[in-house]
Amino acid sequence: MLLEDQLKDFRLILSSASPRRQNFFKGMGFDFVLDIRPVEEVYSDSLKEEEITNYLAKLKATPFDDLKEKDILVTSDTIVWLQGKPLEKAANRDEAIAMLTALSGNYHEVITSICITTTSKQLIMHDKVKVWFDELSQEQIAYYIDTHKPYDKAGSYGIQEWLGYVAVPRIEGSFFTVMGLPTHLVYQGLSEIVNSQSE
Repeated sequence: MLLEDQLKDFRLILSSASPRRQNFFKGMGFDFVLDIRPVEEVYSDSLKEEEITNYLAKLKATPFDDLKEKDILVTSDTIVWLQGKPLEKAANRDEAIAMLTALSGNYHEVITSICITTTSKQLIMHDKVKVWFDELSQEQIAYYIDTHKPYDKAGSYGIQEWLGYVAVPRIEGSFFTVMGLPTHLVYQGLSEIVNSQSE
């Protein structure tokens, strides 16, 4: 039986304000409800790479202490990892310019974690993708930021937007992970959860 059909016996909950993640769930054929409960996304400086995204994806599940037996909750988090430091969302235009200037002419990693939670099980998975940027002029950076206002995106860019078209010659890994959700891992993880519930 297809996972999409198996999931009809459950209530699938996506906790994400990201329209891209919501569209991915629709594109995967999932019926789901949206339930966003804010948390303070603070983590220890000792955490590195996927330790950060794993921790934050799990943290985002903590307000859901009222899950029912047939509920499956999906939370996630994405960071850009550049030269040993995380780049998250820019607070303002100056921060966005600084981030894209640092990314220009370099390669970085995009790391996205998902956390799938039920009343009896929690599964945390992550994916990591290398992304290469061509050299960007300050004029290109300013144009992109002012046109697309990427303040809701880790690293201040969306690979599916103008910048991705003109300045990303190469990626190693899943395009969807760079956009914010490793859809193949979501499918695998949900299959594992659903099959374990059916045993």
